[in-house]
Amino acid sequence: MTPEVPRTPPRQARTRRDLPLFCGALIVALLLACAVAAPAVTQVLGFGPYEQVAPRDVTPPTPPDRDHLFGTDSMGRDQLSRLLHGARISLFVAVAAELVALLLGTTVGAIAGWMGGWADAILMRVVDLLLALPAPLLALAIIAAVPEPETAPILRNFPEPSLAIVLVVLGALGWAGIARLVRAEMLRLREEEYARAARAAGASGARIVLRHLLPNALGPILVVATLGTGGNILMEAWLSFLGVGARPPLPSWGTMVAEGQAYILTRPWVCLAPGLAILIAVLGFNLMGDGVRDRIDPRRRSVAA
Repeated sequence: MTPEVPRTPPRQARTRRDLPLFCGALIVALLLACAVAAPAVTQVLGFGPYEQVAPRDVTPPTPPDRDHLFGTDSMGRDQLSRLLHGARISLFVAVAAELVALLLGTTVGAIAGWMGGWADAILMRVVDLLLALPAPLLALAIIAAVPEPETAPILRNFPEPSLAIVLVVLGALGWAGIARLVRAEMLRLREEEYARAARAAGASGARIVLRHLLPNALGPILVVATLGTGGNILMEAWLSFLGVGARPPLPSWGTMVAEGQAYILTRPWVCLAPGLAILIAVLGFNLMGDGVRDRIDPRRRSVAA
């Protein structure tokens, strides 16, 4: 007789399933708190991210001490202050780029999924073309083609043109996957009874999509947006590391890693601190995206239970 396998209690299964969501949300909340509190913290510390604070009789970078918990970088600037302000840059670029991608992807996917026919065929071929291209290399090529964004006609009107071009490029390249997802949701939801009833009542296509279909597709869209935000943080850091993203002296995490790579063996804190910040930020958004997906997907809920 086969012994009965003990089942996990429902509360324990639910807690285990929600653990990634809780950990990811906690990391993202701490990241947001650091970004919001960065000016106040640097004011309390007494030095900003651009001030050279290393002692004049010591060659930077200096090791961590009581006054500088993460030490100073190669220019003698406080690492903690630059990390906090780097969180503001990473979050702003990542979230803004994802909003651009969401706007474009949701619009294209909704039009293709609802209208079908030739509109669906043309829009999906554009999506296929964009997905076939290597996004990191394409982003690198586009941004490198504008070596001086401060003098570009439109970009020069932004406070930080080097961040504006990264934001626009990441948003323009990140919408294709969202469009494919939204199209699939539209194809599924438009056959539901409430969508057919709204059509029979004479509601316009735009009203049905905006009032009935898109609200019921928000779950998957939220998941892909959360994961995309983490990917944008990594892409911005990578572009800044290569020297085509945020321009010095902006405290981008990628720029900080690039500036500290020469000291990786002798003074590793210079690049390890921003590298760990990138790792933790991306991990937080990925965990939160996976947790949200587990909560909204009934098949995953049944497996976890």
